[in-house]
Amino acid sequence: MKPRKIRTLLVANRGEIALRVMRTCREMGIRTVAVYSDADAWAPHVQVADEAHRLGPPPAKESYLRGDLILEAAKKSGADAVHPGYGFLSENAEFGRMCAKAGVAFVGPRAESIDAIGNKVHARQLAKKAGVPTVPGLDRAIGPKDDAGAIAAGIGFPVLIKAAAGGGGRGMRVVREAKDVERNVREAGNEAAGAFGDGSVFLERYVERPRHIEIQVFGDSAGNVVHLNERECSIQRRHQKLIEEGPSPVVDAALRAEMGRTAIRLAKAVGYVSAGTLEFLLDAGGKFYFLEMNTRLQVEHPVTEMITGTDLVKAQILVAEGAKLPWTQDDLAPRGHAIEARITAEDPFANFAPGGGTILGLDAPSGPHTRWDCGVEAGGTISMFYDSMIAKLICWGRDRAEAIERLRRALSELVIVGVPTLVPFHLHLLADPRFRAGNFHTGFVENEFSMKGIDRPHLDEAAAIVAALEYRRRRQETPEAGPGPAAGPSPWKSQALREGLRG
Repeated sequence: MKPRKIRTLLVANRGEIALRVMRTCREMGIRTVAVYSDADAWAPHVQVADEAHRLGPPPAKESYLRGDLILEAAKKSGADAVHPGYGFLSENAEFGRMCAKAGVAFVGPRAESIDAIGNKVHARQLAKKAGVPTVPGLDRAIGPKDDAGAIAAGIGFPVLIKAAAGGGGRGMRVVREAKDVERNVREAGNEAAGAFGDGSVFLERYVERPRHIEIQVFGDSAGNVVHLNERECSIQRRHQKLIEEGPSPVVDAALRAEMGRTAIRLAKAVGYVSAGTLEFLLDAGGKFYFLEMNTRLQVEHPVTEMITGTDLVKAQILVAEGAKLPWTQDDLAPRGHAIEARITAEDPFANFAPGGGTILGLDAPSGPHTRWDCGVEAGGTISMFYDSMIAKLICWGRDRAEAIERLRRALSELVIVGVPTLVPFHLHLLADPRFRAGNFHTGFVENEFSMKGIDRPHLDEAAAIVAALEYRRRRQETPEAGPGPAAGPSPWKSQALREGLRG
């Protein structure tokens, strides 16, 4: 499809990423179209968009994963482009082909590139051809007639079972003994099939205590590719990232240049266009191994935007219109330090158990170099049908120490009532001397960090107060309701409420 100026863009996603794309569109003078499930009928992204269309019931397979319904909404709204955000259909090559057939620009990589490198097995094969180092392992999916235990023994324990498609830690298992391989291959395959529609898995050596370093790349249709430095993503649990920052405290200029050149080489090998991320493991000796490529915008892209002064969504749109990259490699040296905390509805005092429900109160932080990317508001619901992401809090500083202190200050201002959040975890982690020294790895949270001895915030009374205030507000908005009592909570009660809700 011949590139053309985008005038109306449909965002095929929900939550904070939908709002983030819409903000850039508004700055560029582009009309936006939202799509939504019944669970999101009153969600902020629906209210912000210029136009909105219902997809269907809450389950993603009946709404946000229905490419046909999304393109039907694009046709009705006159949208000439679709931005997939992250998750859902963002790395679905078939959806990209559906967009092209419908005459709608897909703001992302070519379907051929997604096919070539979006699958982790194919990506390993391509990486080897391009001379990119990979973790020792199997370069094909496990077949039904394979002796998975014997293959694992040949690779060497411990091994990591990985889904060939998708990401986010789904379809992944660490196995340390041969007797556990077959069962975990089966369970990982079932999980991957449910999450991505593809149950194929493969095996690779599990690297102990590595750093997780990713390189942001960006290409245009003229064949230009640059890297936008690295992000450190080692603070994670069950392969789900919790904190991301850039630059990495262990990557120096020489290693950054080498990893960047490697990432560019692989991106060029597949003719990559738009934003993408190559993920690497970095061992204690400074040797790095390619893991996979995410053919989409990452959750943690604000970190890169803050240290490079770029707008990656704007660049995605410009490149989709046929423009060349708006920067050269020399423009992209990192400036200062940025750190992002994912704010999810999980309880760090209960083994990170998810805790959906209604957000009764929300007061976001602000201040210098403080970015709050949020997809819900007070009165909104964290639904069981989707992930538990509430928001991302990103802070920039002249150096890592300043960025950490700014994030601690911003987290201490954040008020969320009604659901548990990771805020206490983040505050405790940011105060940990090992983290502050940059001394951690991908297993740090699960194996070396603990919330023991940390007091759980006393939110019960505060939540009751907020619930009562919300009930009163709704009663006052109801026509048959009387004016209600004039007095609210006492000044000391209001202050206690705020103090109790921080974290």
